Amino acid sequence: MSRPTPGPFHAARNGPQPGPRAGAARPADIRCAVCGTSSRQSRFRPMPPEGAPDLDLRPGEPLRSTMASWLQQCPHCGYVAPEIAHAHPAAIEAVGTAPFRALIADSTHPPLSRRFLAYAYVLEETGALHAAAEATLQAAWAADDARKPDLARAWRGDAVALWRAGPPLDAEQTVRVVDALRRAEAFDDAANTAGQLAASHPPEAVAGVIALEQRLIALEDSGRHTVASALPPPSRRPHASHGSIARRGVAPGLWERLRRLWRRS
Repeated sequence: MSRPTPGPFHAARNGPQPGPRAGAARPADIRCAVCGTSSRQSRFRPMPPEGAPDLDLRPGEPLRSTMASWLQQCPHCGYVAPEIAHAHPAAIEAVGTAPFRALIADSTHPPLSRRFLAYAYVLEETGALHAAAEATLQAAWAADDARKPDLARAWRGDAVALWRAGPPLDAEQTVRVVDALRRAEAFDDAANTAGQLAASHPPEAVAGVIALEQRLIALEDSGRHTVASALPPPSRRPHASHGSIARRGVAPGLWERLRRLWRRS
């Protein structure tokens, strides 16, 4: 199966943790698992973010500015993955299709967004719909940075469709669906989804975030807001060394990690 989408949600929930040194490793010759061509690639080593993540869990700095390093792309066949040396059998087929070729050649989309969309297409073809939603949302983040709001809204809507087409969503994932809908200006759908989640009596941290989402939806505010806006502020800024929490394994859950980082114990 394809490797999980990189980024903060992946790091907190699915495993690969920052190594002793963060950032991009020294480039090495990597053989593409799809076409067999070798190319120079760097393997990304995620670093713990120091700033609060957005409500959709786009990480704070310094990780926020490293998106261009999250994926490798074969310069010959266009295959995109965190590590192109590995490929699901369905991914090999997907890279040869006309839709994939058209996607990576579409010059109307920001180049970084194209890379994430190409990865999302491969993931969708392998059946990893939630991972495809993550990659599509990351394409929207790249569109935000490129000041392409129409594309960002459209890709957030596409991410929601992929999340909903996959396995049942837990409360944390549903918060991200609500935020994507709000950022896409689908306020009615966002309000209904937020209301259903609030009525399910979610954990305290999730309830705090969804309450903020409901206030923003009522104001038809489609802007960026951080998790820190939804939680009581800490008495002082956490030291950067608190990022070591992210290296202690997958338990406790992501929202508990956020509470430890952004409010008093």
